[in-house]
Amino acid sequence: MTTQNQPENQEGRGPLSGKIALVTGGSRGIGRAIAVKLAKAGSDVAIVYHNSHEEAETLCSAIRALGRRARAIQSDVSDPELLGEIFADLRQHFGRLDLLVSNAATGVLRPALELSLKHWRRCLETNALALNLLAQHAVPLMGPGGRIIALSSLGASRAIPQYAFIGASKAALESLARSLAQELGPRGIRVNVVSAGPVDTDALRYFPNREQLLAEFARRAPAGPSLTAEAVADAVYLLCLPEAAMITGHTLVVDGGYCISG
Repeated sequence: MTTQNQPENQEGRGPLSGKIALVTGGSRGIGRAIAVKLAKAGSDVAIVYHNSHEEAETLCSAIRALGRRARAIQSDVSDPELLGEIFADLRQHFGRLDLLVSNAATGVLRPALELSLKHWRRCLETNALALNLLAQHAVPLMGPGGRIIALSSLGASRAIPQYAFIGASKAALESLARSLAQELGPRGIRVNVVSAGPVDTDALRYFPNREQLLAEFARRAPAGPSLTAEAVADAVYLLCLPEAAMITGHTLVVDGGYCISG
């Protein structure tokens, strides 16, 4: 965990200037794109990573080069005991939190009949329960205008081969986000979900039908032929803007129109 060479906040450098953001699973893929997007918009950014130390440090250097503060925190968001350490670190180095992006996810790609209780617990704890744990720690650091945004996938509402437990955990995530939106609305905190179509990240390379997924997306998506991590990050950014103050409890689908095309 490093904070060296961190510049002071510089106001007036973007629509999110002066904001403090925390992005879980922030060192690679979609999480990395989100962290960069928020930093370019003016936010200081803390990222939580599990194993990708080198990628996390490289990202922090890139964010600092933009004139923002950055911090990398190694942890496991599915472990309630470790979550307290994440937010103690955040409180010490930033003092508060404005934007929380719950992006870290895990899962096992197997037919449902081959999955075990261990697989179920791991998916639910990392992909759904973590959002509630993060919110419990984040809300005391947030004031009115705070944003909590979780990342979901089309598997929450569609049957995808070998995606059963991951899809179920994402459906639970979206339901939980709606409840949090209702509870936190009176505090001025908005809670939303961004559900992304297939993005060709490192994670997608574990899918046995990766090529088929990408080809089908390119064929069906009217805004295609591909969906990038940066496009997903753009949607997260939109929900962080003050103009999104009346959007809460919503799942914003970012799939280039894939789902409306048969």
